[in-house]
Order: sequence, then structure tokens, then C-alpha cells
Amino acid sequence: MIRLAIRAKRADAESVNAALLEVAPTGIEQVDAADHVEFALYGAPGELPSLPRGEAEIGGARVLVSGEEVPDDWFERWKRFHAPVLIGGTVYVRPPWEEPAVRPGVKEVVIDPGQAFGTGAHPTTRMCIEVLLGLARDGGSLADLGCGSGVLAIAAAKLGFAPVSAYDADRGAVAATLENARDNAVALERVERLDLRSELPPPADVMVANLMRPLLLRVAELMREPPKALIVSGLLDHEAGEVASAFRGLRERSRLTSKGWIAVLLVQES
Repeated sequence: MIRLAIRAKRADAESVNAALLEVAPTGIEQVDAADHVEFALYGAPGELPSLPRGEAEIGGARVLVSGEEVPDDWFERWKRFHAPVLIGGTVYVRPPWEEPAVRPGVKEVVIDPGQAFGTGAHPTTRMCIEVLLGLARDGGSLADLGCGSGVLAIAAAKLGFAPVSAYDADRGAVAATLENARDNAVALERVERLDLRSELPPPADVMVANLMRPLLLRVAELMREPPKALIVSGLLDHEAGEVASAFRGLRERSRLTSKGWIAVLLVQES
């Protein structure tokens, strides 16, 4: 098994990801760092795209490509990496091989990380769920923009938001969200492909956008009817102010910080 890694600047991550999805439509591992994003593809020799090692150009951006053999025990190491997490004492996100939650009142979200679209372990995902916990009393409709594995949409449905819809440009993410929703016995109203660079979904009372800065700024440009509440994340400390101020008709109510990442709650201006 080979792990093919493609490292890109954060500003170029969206275009590189789109280009890679054309040659790896079943899913790409994404690892976020402060100044770059690393995408990884796994496969046997001959199964992976033919990319030159070292500096290369993908999606119009300069990237660094490297490859390494995965140790024989990689699957066990990978399983240990995807540990369960309890968020706000209420939402327990776990992979299917971990034991179920036993605490009363805990809502469980079981996410299979096989497609590497997100499992709740990343600080931005955890913070989004924390903010959702604070909004759950009012409920209402919810749209998850860039749903990945569906963890945020599924958690929202279990917290009482309805109807809940999920959107992503990636076919693999849509398939993963549908499968995870079925496994969690959750009915999502809509799970659809949507290119957020060109259009937005129908309005919802609450929107969650755990995306990167360039795409969040594009969403702000396209948004004509702001929701009652918008959660934006996927941001580093120095990016939060710019993105929050880009959404017209909304003001910042609160923000959370974890390991250099930010989640901001925006609400309609009174």
C-alpha cells in the first residue's frame, strides 16, 4: 500500500482538491496545517495517479508531491487515530468499532471514516457541534454546506433541527453522508451535490459552513438572504475577522477557539 501525499498552500487547497477529485472520485484524505493543506491518496502500486515526485502543478497551483509505503499495521494505526470524542457532554461521535456511549442523555453519532471525509475529531467540527448545542433550543431548519461525511448534518438532526439538508460538491461526500445518515437512522430532507462557488442552496433558519477561507468568502458573495444564524469555521485566527465581516446582514455573536482554529456564530442584525 502506497500513500501519495500532495501538499498545497491553504489558498490553493480548493483548486487542488477539485483537480484531485477528477482522478480520485472515491475520496481523499485531508490534513490541515497552519500554512498548508495535505491531500493523500492510498492504493497499490499502479492504482494511483501518475504524478511526478517533488514540485508539480495541479489545478493551476504549485504543490509538493511525495510517496511512501504504508506499514503493514497501518490499519490498526489508522483506527487508533480515529478516536471517539464527547462534545459538550451531549454529542458522542465515534467510529463503528468503538463501544457505544453509556451515559444517559448522550446523543450518539456513528461515523465510518473509511472515506476520510471527517469524523468529528478535527477542532473545527467539534466547535461547530458545540455552537449547534447552543442553538438547539430554538431548532428550525438547517443546511450543512460542504457536508463531508455528514457528521454535522446528522448531529443537527439528532439535536432536533428539522428539516436538515446537506450539500457538497464531491460525489463521494454525498454518498458517504447518505450512508452515514442511514446507519444513524436519521432522515435528511436533501443530500445533494452543489458547487458552492457558483450557487447556494435554498434558505434555511441555520446554516453551517465548515469550509476554507476562499470558499467562505465566495459563499458570502453569493448569499442574498442571510439565515437567522450562520456558523462559519475552517478558519485560522487571522482569517476569522475578514470572513465574519464579509457576510452582509449578519453580525458576530460569539466565537470559539481551539488549537489555532476558529468557529464564529453570526446572527441577523437587529
